[in-house]
Amino acid sequence: MTDEILLEVEHLQTGYGDLKVVRDVSLTVRAGGITVLLGRNGAGKTTTLRAITGLNRASGGTVRYRGETLGDVPAHKRVGRGMSYVQEGKRVFHELTIEQNLLLGGMSTGKARRALDRAVREIYELFPILGEKRSLTAASMSGGQQQMLAIGQALMAKPRLLILDEPSQGLAPVIVKEVMERVHALKETGMGILLVEQAVQDSVAIADDVSVIEMGRTVLAGAADTVTLEDLQKAYFGGPDAESAA
Repeated sequence: MTDEILLEVEHLQTGYGDLKVVRDVSLTVRAGGITVLLGRNGAGKTTTLRAITGLNRASGGTVRYRGETLGDVPAHKRVGRGMSYVQEGKRVFHELTIEQNLLLGGMSTGKARRALDRAVREIYELFPILGEKRSLTAASMSGGQQQMLAIGQALMAKPRLLILDEPSQGLAPVIVKEVMERVHALKETGMGILLVEQAVQDSVAIADDVSVIEMGRTVLAGAADTVTLEDLQKAYFGGPDAESAA
């Protein structure tokens, strides 16, 4: 992890119409680092990600990416600036082959086919199972393999910042560990990763920084190696008055 801050969120507020879901969330993601965003169901994690990526309008606070305040920059332009978002639910094109799915993921870059083919080979190196099954449809793959494909699609855009929303959802424990290992390997490229997870132990084990939100507010934030199990328990069950880690 470097000192370069890719993403800085300060006192974010957002929601849906008149319903304010996120009231005060702050977090930071550094180049070559993993920030894990934790919280109970309904705490506002996915809504936070939607505001960061431009899918929801921020009604308050600030989102800065690589030093630039994003404000009303639309979602597609955020992708063009190096921000990729893998939404929950393994969203892939089931009737297309694995390779076709990956090529579609790279179309937004405007690169020539030769460059896209090279990017596909890099994905196969990261996820060998995708290369082995490249000619099969996504529908034929297991849940864990579809999740790897969804991540691979996002990586085709060559992001500086990768945002993952619960990649372990619905996966067997052994597959969760494999997915987490691949996510951890990605940071060695210098990429920054913001990871929302319910698999607390597995995600904290690969994290550099941890942030917990409850009822739309940040209740704990700190370096992963300083956050204890007791800290997490207080943050999860102590409500918005829980103390933040130093």
